[in-house]
Amino acid sequence: MISFNYETNFTLVNEAQFSKWISYTISEENCKLGDIDYIFCSDDYLYNLNVDFLNHNTLTDIISFDYSVGKELHGEIYISVDRVKENASDFKVSFNDEIARVIIHGILHYCGYKDKSDTDAKLMRSKEDYYLEKLNSTF
Repeated sequence: MISFNYETNFTLVNEAQFSKWISYTISEENCKLGDIDYIFCSDDYLYNLNVDFLNHNTLTDIISFDYSVGKELHGEIYISVDRVKENASDFKVSFNDEIARVIIHGILHYCGYKDKSDTDAKLMRSKEDYYLEKLNSTF
């Protein structure tokens, strides 16, 4: 089950469409949907999680806590709406495209994709692009 939760004034438009898209992505990656909780929050909220749980003293757009069991995906994905807005501006893309990219980025991590090396980051970006195209053309 996919749930969307809000710790800020932001509300995701068309949660049902996003749920179908996320479920599709999980299935395409040969994984099984468990319980995925998205929490949309502010920079301050996510910064505190970053410091408290990861000992990182930086802002970030996403933190995911992966509780998956094998190929059954479970976890909490925290997304800073503030950071996504700023990144959209910096990358000269729409907020909607950037929020969708970050939403699917967390799922791709649960599916086993990494982004620490240049090679891994390139593969992650191509997967994001592939699924963003599916969102825009299919759902």
